[in-house]
Amino acid sequence: MTTPELLIRQARVLLPDGDFLLGDVQIRGHQITQVAPEIPAESAEATEIDAAGLTLLPGVIDPQVHFREPGLEYKEDFFTASCACAKGGVTSFLEMPNTRPLTVNQAMLDDKLDRAAAKSLVNYGFFIGATADNLDDLLTVTPTCGIKIFMGSMHGALLIDQEALLEKIFAKGSRLIAVHAEDQARILERRQQFAGRTDPAVHSQIQDNQAALLATELALKLSKRYRRRLHILHLSTAEEVDLLRQDKPAWVTAEVTPQHLVLNTSAYETIGTLAQMNPPIRLAHDNEVLWQALRDGVLDFIATDHAPHTLEEKSQGYPNSPSGMPGVETSLAVMLTQAMQGRCTVPQVSHWMSTAVAAAYGIPLKGAIAPGYDADLVLVDLNNYAPLKREELQTKCGWSPFEGWNLTGWAVTTVVGGQVVYDRGKLNLAVRGRPLAFTNS
Repeated sequence: MTTPELLIRQARVLLPDGDFLLGDVQIRGHQITQVAPEIPAESAEATEIDAAGLTLLPGVIDPQVHFREPGLEYKEDFFTASCACAKGGVTSFLEMPNTRPLTVNQAMLDDKLDRAAAKSLVNYGFFIGATADNLDDLLTVTPTCGIKIFMGSMHGALLIDQEALLEKIFAKGSRLIAVHAEDQARILERRQQFAGRTDPAVHSQIQDNQAALLATELALKLSKRYRRRLHILHLSTAEEVDLLRQDKPAWVTAEVTPQHLVLNTSAYETIGTLAQMNPPIRLAHDNEVLWQALRDGVLDFIATDHAPHTLEEKSQGYPNSPSGMPGVETSLAVMLTQAMQGRCTVPQVSHWMSTAVAAAYGIPLKGAIAPGYDADLVLVDLNNYAPLKREELQTKCGWSPFEGWNLTGWAVTTVVGGQVVYDRGKLNLAVRGRPLAFTNS
């Protein structure tokens, strides 16, 4: 039986060195076999995609998502979330442990892997969550992209806010530790201080820049003490950027979300609790500092923190409204629109959303368009703009903080493992992604 051949014709192909080639990409099975100005078909049965006028990028790897399965499937599940991924050009994701039950041992990790294998249209990997009682599990579960620690903005077993317990986790083992860095004690103190306030904008005052800085300082101190691989999730403040500019060890990485780059506290006035997330959106000054840090390499890559809630939940009013917003379906278009506006370049966007993520998490054969690499690809249209419409979203929650935004760089075709999973508005629901490998874990 011959290996299926897929040819992408006359795309503007982003090469690993950051240059573009107008040419063809040949795929056999799940791997890229050739990239050249013109490639003749090797079989009469070859499938061809006319990519004239389109730009071909490595598929997005979203390294921080909450897909709500198991236990909270009314908000999202692996199938609906992966449909949103495919439509948004996201070909792989790393998912967080705050499900019901929590992903804190091998049995729960295996359950998620089985669920994703049955449902997910794109590739998948999972974090293991740290608790006060599962240190042995943190050392032995496999496969996992790393350990997730909630230092704040959490309740129950996943909240690890005591330095002595944090130190035990940092001191033992070598796996990557990813932290949600907010200081829980300061948050609780400020909740009392602002008690009775129902304006959602107060959320950014309660969980303020200082709460983020205190936690990041502690995580950085422990990482340096044990030379432990540390990743700072959704870094959001100018103060944290200043800290990392002064002292960022080679084994520390940090990410930023599109919403922390393009939304600020003015968004509360227009979309209310739909702008509520943890850590909160900040001031316009923080936006500018984060952008500069990303361009300078102080921040390493981009994640969405896709965390959907229903519109009914979001409409309960602050502080009863939950924090979080969807993002996998819109992140690439939001960032490419910023590139077309001159905030960055298209190669930078691809580096931040694919290449650098693969490198940081040790995901082999991802993040580049070159022979031997996995055929996880996205064709985007940078020549046309279209508004984001709620009724066209695939995410189960059915809304976006960017509704109405006029964006370019929408995915036209998404390829996962050599299979076309999304093409010009249609999903191929027969495609299934594969579990990711992690050479650093």
